[in-house]
Amino acid sequence: MTESQDLKTTPLTALHQRLGAKMVPFAGYLMPVQFPLGVLGEHRHTRAKAGLFDVSHMGQLRVDGADAAARFETLVPGDIAGLGEGRTRYTQFTNADGGILDDLMVTNAGDHLFVVVNAACKEADTALLRATFGAELTELADRALLALQGPSAAAVLATLAPEAAEMTFMTFRTMDVAGIPCFVTRSGYTGEDGYEISVPADRAEALAEKLLAHPEVEPIGLGARDSLRLEAGLCLYGHDIDTTTSPIEAALTWSIGKRRREQGGFPGAARIQDEIANGTSRRRVGLKPEGRAPAREGTEITDLDGRPIGKVTSGGFGPTVDGPVAMGYVETAFAAEGTEVRLVVRGKPLPARVAKLPFVAPGYKR
Repeated sequence: MTESQDLKTTPLTALHQRLGAKMVPFAGYLMPVQFPLGVLGEHRHTRAKAGLFDVSHMGQLRVDGADAAARFETLVPGDIAGLGEGRTRYTQFTNADGGILDDLMVTNAGDHLFVVVNAACKEADTALLRATFGAELTELADRALLALQGPSAAAVLATLAPEAAEMTFMTFRTMDVAGIPCFVTRSGYTGEDGYEISVPADRAEALAEKLLAHPEVEPIGLGARDSLRLEAGLCLYGHDIDTTTSPIEAALTWSIGKRRREQGGFPGAARIQDEIANGTSRRRVGLKPEGRAPAREGTEITDLDGRPIGKVTSGGFGPTVDGPVAMGYVETAFAAEGTEVRLVVRGKPLPARVAKLPFVAPGYKR
């Protein structure tokens, strides 16, 4: 899809264009990759103040039914039945081999589950859920999704919805924001404090304009969203995780509760339980090149003797750390923090070390 007329748009597309965004194809949508501030400026502004992201391309779903949480657990390794009302949890859809079909956020909204899935996977995810839930699954196609991220996010949102300031990380509330009924989760994809705000599509532009009117807030595109999540050590589906990687290889064991680890009952449980008990042959790690050259996705990782031991899955320049950062998979024997490796950039082996993730300290409100 190279022609803009073949791409879907979000309720904020016209606003992005008025704001001077550079628009590009992404996951079947026409999306802003950057605004006039530029990727570097947008990244730094989000870390220092607050950035507003349009993530309306992602899938928003509602799952009803008295036993919805128990049935949802048959598709994911996360503890959904034990999820308290008003709480959100990160988990993954897994396949029979223990590979990851997608990663997602699930919220116990009281009388239903509120689910947010990745844009590129939402048709497959919806079909998977439809096979389990039938008519109890509702696609919320009439809603947009905004993310307000950064250390000033709470103060900004509190001017339009004072109760938002009371929320803590990974909690959910239904509330009016500037008089507009919204679903609000205190979460995000930048490593910063912030919120994801589900808003009726026909009110999304009005809400975005109210948020952008605040002097602390700038519009942020996909370019800075990617560099922010990379510094935060967060996986991008289709790159850092996919059907060939298990949650354990991907260093996502923390997302699988004790009960699920012991009882299983989800696709690929046998492999995942075995990997928890006995380890894996490879592991997702952070990588810090010692020079200034970035190591992009696909870069080969070798040991000091030049033997291939893995691949970079995400890489680029980290503005906050003022240098290149990357993530990738290496043989488990090389996964310890501080291990020296080589990154083969343009045919030249460059020195790097395995680094602790995330690269920047998270700013979540616990």
